Amino acid sequence: MNASSDKSDTGIVYIVGAGPGDQKLITLKGVECLQRADVVIYDLLLNDALLEHCPAHTEKIRAPDPRIRATRQTELNQMLVEHAKAGKVVVRLKGGDPYIFGRGGEEAVALTEAGVPFEVVPGITSAIAASAYAGIPVTHRDYASSVAFVTGHSAALRPDSNINWEHLATAVDTLVVYMGVAHLHQIAERLITHGRDPQTPVSLVRVGTTPQQQVVQGTLDDIVQKVEAAQLESPAVIVVGEVNRLREQLRWFDTKPLFGKRILVTRARAQASGFAELLEANGAEVIQFPTIEIQPIENVDIPSPKGYDWIIFTSVNAVEIFYERLRENGKDARAFNTNKICAVGPKTVNALNHIGIHPDFVPSHSGGSAIAAEMEDMRGKKILLPRAKIATAYLPNGLREKGAIVDEVALYDTIKVVSKNRDEIEADLLSGRINIVTFTSSSTVTNFLEMFPTHAPEVLLADVKVAVIGPTTQKTAVENGVKVDVLARETSIESLGETIIGEYQRT
Repeated sequence: MNASSDKSDTGIVYIVGAGPGDQKLITLKGVECLQRADVVIYDLLLNDALLEHCPAHTEKIRAPDPRIRATRQTELNQMLVEHAKAGKVVVRLKGGDPYIFGRGGEEAVALTEAGVPFEVVPGITSAIAASAYAGIPVTHRDYASSVAFVTGHSAALRPDSNINWEHLATAVDTLVVYMGVAHLHQIAERLITHGRDPQTPVSLVRVGTTPQQQVVQGTLDDIVQKVEAAQLESPAVIVVGEVNRLREQLRWFDTKPLFGKRILVTRARAQASGFAELLEANGAEVIQFPTIEIQPIENVDIPSPKGYDWIIFTSVNAVEIFYERLRENGKDARAFNTNKICAVGPKTVNALNHIGIHPDFVPSHSGGSAIAAEMEDMRGKKILLPRAKIATAYLPNGLREKGAIVDEVALYDTIKVVSKNRDEIEADLLSGRINIVTFTSSSTVTNFLEMFPTHAPEVLLADVKVAVIGPTTQKTAVENGVKVDVLARETSIESLGETIIGEYQRT
């Protein structure tokens, strides 16, 4: 039974394949299902970031762990039926593809028997994705024209198994084995016994498509020893066949400059996405650990732009909040028609462009003193400076020294964030499991350190590199006992990301 609408008294279940690990490998339809979910029941090994697609009201339930309860599947089936019959939109979020060793078929049968409508959203299975991220195409005209997926679970190796290893050993060019790491010795032995050349190339790809991806290569004859030496553990897929010879030529993912690096981003979550995407695109695992949150100040009486010669916007926040206040007063971008506009940084320029404003002046540097120095003919000019409550005095003081009349308006504040995973982050910092901590403002530095009061900075960050956005943040870090390893070439998020990448490209 299937359904094309989720408008039903009995609800509906979407059995969604989330892909193998990289959160961006979920399909558009999978994301759409999450966006309208009332309940999500998700697998243990899934990327938690996928749950950020859910609305605020969504109930998120981690599926029972099969290693703890043998009745896991029965419990899952009952949960799906109960929530759907309560009239809810239910997403059963599964790793890889639901119908490839994912027990999606069993869940669909249970829903059918209970009279619950469902739809299946296919996902990218790890046999394809992990191999591709390891530089191994499962088919290639010169190496393989056939491929088979098989389970390597213990049941597949019993004498009564319905897997015909005798025929399978030589029937296909590429063989991909799921869940077989614990039984690698028996699998290799069976393939050799039934006619596969002992020198056949083999690769194991662990947690494929993630920054922790690990690849071990060998042959059927020696792969067991190599895996033991590398201490590779599940989850991993086993790829058997001549296509493995292409890895060194075609590998692309684990050669990225930040591959395998774990980078802590302390910026406010709402503003960290572009920075995180840049780091992730270069192979890093980004850990979101916001230490500040941007909070607009209520009941701010913003002056009309009409009476000012210049309005200086130093951040995206200032643009967005100021413009929102204008709109609340029944005005729009036309209110700026008599002003000259200064925008600090490319992101601020983009934010102004978005509302139809093209800045008259963009300084070459983001530091307050440098901005003031670059702005000419300021004597007697009236300047409006909407910005953060805790912003430094360098810019307004520098402008006043040049004879300008400056009105500062505090539009927003940066408040501390209480993090749920503080203890986990602390343990990772102390053990060196985090490679880089990034700071994008002085407040991120001070708030971060206040979260870990029992450790001196030199102890907490002893095995961690620290990267900062500019000289002001660097000064705050140093004053608080933090050694700075990476300073952005320019005071911008983009430059910070590029400078971090450059550090690792040289090593």
